[in-house]
Amino acid sequence: MTDATDMKVTAASDIEVDHEALDASIREFAGPNGDYYVKAFHKIHDATGFVPRTFNIWAAVLGPLWAASRAIWGMFWSFLILEIIAWVQIGRGAWGNPGADMADRAARQQSRAEELMQRANEATEQADIDRFTKLAENIQKAADASFEKAEAAQAEALGIMLTGLILLAVFKIIQGLYADPVYEKQYSRWRIDPEATESGRSTRNTVMGVVLALLIGPLIVYKFTVNASLALLDAFPEQEVSAMIMGEGAGTIFSNLASWMEARIDAAAAAGGDVFDGIVAGVRGVLDALTLALNGSPWPVVMLVIVVTAWRAAGPRVAIFTSAALAYTALLGYWAVAMETVALVGAAVILCVVIGIPLGIWFGKSRRAYNMAEPVLDLMQTLPAFVYLIPIIAFFGTGNPPGILATIIFGMPPVIRLTALGMRGVPDSIKEAAVAFGASKWQLLKDVEIPLALPSIMTGVNQTILMCLSMVVIISLIGGGGLGKEILEALQYAAKGPGLLGGFAILFLAMVMDRIVQGAFRREDLHK
Repeated sequence: MTDATDMKVTAASDIEVDHEALDASIREFAGPNGDYYVKAFHKIHDATGFVPRTFNIWAAVLGPLWAASRAIWGMFWSFLILEIIAWVQIGRGAWGNPGADMADRAARQQSRAEELMQRANEATEQADIDRFTKLAENIQKAADASFEKAEAAQAEALGIMLTGLILLAVFKIIQGLYADPVYEKQYSRWRIDPEATESGRSTRNTVMGVVLALLIGPLIVYKFTVNASLALLDAFPEQEVSAMIMGEGAGTIFSNLASWMEARIDAAAAAGGDVFDGIVAGVRGVLDALTLALNGSPWPVVMLVIVVTAWRAAGPRVAIFTSAALAYTALLGYWAVAMETVALVGAAVILCVVIGIPLGIWFGKSRRAYNMAEPVLDLMQTLPAFVYLIPIIAFFGTGNPPGILATIIFGMPPVIRLTALGMRGVPDSIKEAAVAFGASKWQLLKDVEIPLALPSIMTGVNQTILMCLSMVVIISLIGGGGLGKEILEALQYAAKGPGLLGGFAILFLAMVMDRIVQGAFRREDLHK
């Protein structure tokens, strides 16, 4: 009995020590008012339902400012927006004029009715008198209806204000109820990673919250409650700012910057004309070779080669689908432009692969090089295609070769990124074992790293093919041919039928290319 009693006493003392350590941790996290948060967090831990068991009075009174002081910025922004909505309703009812727009409309209608009545009084023929009088009476009726609506809206001002007060009270209650549970979750994150989670009450955060609330709240309430707000709040004073910076009569910032950029681009295009012409000639050579093979050869031969390739690469089902897709393009008269599209995409993909895979291998081996190139890759992928078509035209002109260059910019990042990812994914133990067996750097790359990274590389090639094909319609804007030109013409003339038929042709080409590449990769995996 004595041993059992001693064990119970020891267990109770251990629990008490754990509680004391937890309470000390909560006080350390909360800082000011630590004892309150110790009790609140214990109540939250003991709660079993969804209804909060605590009510934080300061969070309810201060609202978003309390959340800012405790670095709960998600709660700060959410309730700042909600309270601003409530204050807008209060302002509309207290000092706004809800029926102002309708009253202005009624005043304009009244003025128009008086003008028509005056013209009726000045008319000499009975027909004109009757016509102007009838118009004046109709407009006067509309003005009376507008005045009635304005008065009704003005009568609702008290209701609007009460609605705003009720909303504000509801938002305050919600903040008081859920402030402690939200803060307790932040405490849990702080216990896991104290360095990444702010704790205590910060004066800096409080000041920041006050400044943000004062900069945002009053301006929004003023804008939505005052009938004629400042013009400065409706439109940015671009002309005035330009005059301050550039001086009077010097033009706007936009015009000066646009002129400067245009002059620099023209100068660069003139200085590097030979280089740009050489690039265009190289791209045209690849494109002409593919075009000759696809459009110069007899169509049965081309169709047979594509179907057999699909069969060998992806199996009989893909071969049947490929046959149906090619038959669709041929029967609708799209064979020549479809093969031109395949040549455009093929030239772009070949250049993307030839340039992108070596770059991806380099970036996979050099983290510094990848960090330097990553912003460029992000820019290539995120910049809208219509934006970089402008310098493409300036440096390389129009037509299919410049269109391929634009396609390369858009389609190369996936193969670079996924090649680098595959190279970084090769286990170090395998590379160390290959080096231990005497493999040179070239053998290590050729026989170990590239084969192991091949799944990621082929995924990048597949993504590049599809992204290049998605550019077909866009490059038609700068003179590109193929099915994109058909779609562009259909858009220009609102030809719904031809546009949809051409779109289906592009869709089938994309599906054929995707199935062939994926099928070949799956078969290679099965053989392994």
